[in-house]
Amino acid sequence: MKNTTGLCAMPKKQLFALIVCSAALAGTGALAGVTQVPTDAEQQTATAQGNVEEAAIRRVLEQFHTTKVPIGQAMAIAEGLHDGSRTADISFEISGPPVYRVRTIKNERVFENVIDANTGRVSQREIASSLKELDRADLANIIALKWIKQELSDAVRNALCASSG
Repeated sequence: MKNTTGLCAMPKKQLFALIVCSAALAGTGALAGVTQVPTDAEQQTATAQGNVEEAAIRRVLEQFHTTKVPIGQAMAIAEGLHDGSRTADISFEISGPPVYRVRTIKNERVFENVIDANTGRVSQREIASSLKELDRADLANIIALKWIKQELSDAVRNALCASSG
């Protein structure tokens, strides 16, 4: 039994023409209910978003500058937890009390520790994993780190000296 309702009953040429017209209308924003946002509104939105991002960055930098534990010391603390490990990654977070999230590597193991930026104490349970468990981007960064002779802690010290703290 042949279906004679809807798009199935439509000849292939007409169906193709309908698809092409729909695509053309959608591409130009000519469908009902679609309006273009005026350029001024887009600029105001982008400016407001930029202001919010700038304020957030200022807040993070202010917190970073007022911490009692410098970034180099946080790296040394984390590296001291596993003798012979190297810092592979460090980030500063202020979602609660300010902390450093430090990833160190030793042999084929990755250790992630959270160091309180005001006390220097480990503030969360350590997460240990194998290099095999990392995603491609993290693994590529760690492999590249193995080929670099300069330690990340040396680079941080040099950057702090160059920027006067």
